[in-house]
Amino acid sequence: MSYKCIIVDDEELARRLLTNHLSQLDNYELVASCQSAIEANKVLKEHTIDLMFLDIEMPVLKGVDFLKNLTHPPQVVFTTAYRDYAVEGFDLHAVDYLLKPISFARFFKSIERFEGLQINKEGEQPVQTASKDYIFIRKDRKQVKLYLEHILYVEGLKDYIKIHTETETHVIKHGLNAFNKKLDDRFLRTHRSYVVNSDKITAYTALDVELDTIEIPIGEYYKKTVVDRLKP
Repeated sequence: MSYKCIIVDDEELARRLLTNHLSQLDNYELVASCQSAIEANKVLKEHTIDLMFLDIEMPVLKGVDFLKNLTHPPQVVFTTAYRDYAVEGFDLHAVDYLLKPISFARFFKSIERFEGLQINKEGEQPVQTASKDYIFIRKDRKQVKLYLEHILYVEGLKDYIKIHTETETHVIKHGLNAFNKKLDDRFLRTHRSYVVNSDKITAYTALDVELDTIEIPIGEYYKKTVVDRLKP
């Protein structure tokens, strides 16, 4: 799945830093970088935005007041140079509150939290897992049978996924979340971009799982689930 984002900050340097951070994520599209809430309001009327990085202390209209006046606001990560606004930010159900200057590591934690919320929303719907030991994938204008036991891991790449098997790799147009629902209980989500066949895991740490020589990262949001699943 791809997420559309907007940055709202009156400081050019802050906008540039967040733009650079977002550019390192494959499935995030920056729709607009705005220097005021007024400018951002026009963008929100013309586009469906999933995530807004919103500065709190801005001239004319502050970020908090702007958010309060939105009828259907997107998910919001507040950005500010002032710690004093944290409580008010979370009272407005913000995904996160980032204190400037924002490091990529701290920014990425916000992304993990945001994606965790999206997964929880999807999880409210009943999910049917695979009842067979194979699935069909569309490739080269054909439906190709793929045995689940041969899949090592699946990697999300924007609107595509890369299915790594023991002998070959398939790249198909498909969302990772939707594809994960087609898999059975042996498959484990370790990261926003990875689903792993737990039967193939040969070792793990708090940071990654290993499939012989292949290392797959464990995202902060998924860490407890992965460790609980794999521990003796």
